[in-house]
Amino acid sequence: MRYRVSHVTRYHYGEPVDLAAHLLHLTPRALPGQTVLDAALAVDPPPGRSVAGTDHFGNAATWLFLAEPHAGFAVTLTAAVEVAFPAPPPAAATPPWEQVRDCAARGGAACWQAAEFVFGTAMAPAEPAVGAYAAPSFPPGRPVLAALLELNARIRRDFSFRAGVTTLSTPVTQVLASRAGVCQDFAHLMIAGLRALGLPARYVSGYIRTRPRPGEAKRRGADQSHAWVGCWLGPAQGWVDLDPTNGLVVQDEHVVLGWGRDYADVSPVRGVILGGGRHGLSVSVDLDPVEEAG
Repeated sequence: MRYRVSHVTRYHYGEPVDLAAHLLHLTPRALPGQTVLDAALAVDPPPGRSVAGTDHFGNAATWLFLAEPHAGFAVTLTAAVEVAFPAPPPAAATPPWEQVRDCAARGGAACWQAAEFVFGTAMAPAEPAVGAYAAPSFPPGRPVLAALLELNARIRRDFSFRAGVTTLSTPVTQVLASRAGVCQDFAHLMIAGLRALGLPARYVSGYIRTRPRPGEAKRRGADQSHAWVGCWLGPAQGWVDLDPTNGLVVQDEHVVLGWGRDYADVSPVRGVILGGGRHGLSVSVDLDPVEEAG
């Protein structure tokens, strides 16, 4: 599936900002199963200095530095991306989950890509209570993908998507207790539960295709950034991405920006400013299949 992506982020400042430094994770990541056909970032006001590169996790990253006073800041991503992630292996053909856990704990050459994703972080800590929620899906000897698929479906079934009931600082234990939140919460919850069991899991940032209700036109700018979970199946079978918000295996309706240990590693736009006073933020996202674009 080929998509055209537009992501516009605007900051409005109550007072001029004298200096600013920003880190952007807005360029889709080139991957097996995801081809970035083109991608461009437009920044207003133009930065005095811009550096493009990759971060610790291999994600495309852009560092911006603005040294002139400005009353607002806007960055726009436009990109064309083709996605066709392969189907995961048959669940029964994946190793027992304990084998994956033990491999990640040993580390070494076979597990180096996964080892750092075992450890808890501020947003996705290895909380025992969340581990206890995940544990029924992981009885002894169960193939790891079978267990992961069940946990993914349970989160979709047990939790309600409700915007506004959480913030980025809401702990996963509160999300577990309230059984409500948004995609970032459900991704952090699943990651925390897997880490509590000793399994590697990473936070994946990107977009998901949304469809209008029957009989309604698609609203421009109404799509949103999305988040899901990368799960490790062991050194032979690598990673599979699961979307607990929607109970999906990621294949052709998601576009990957990048991944990290939690949201803080791959926030689309973050930075430090001098001045600005009170400020507001607006975000507009469109993810359109090319064959349906008008």
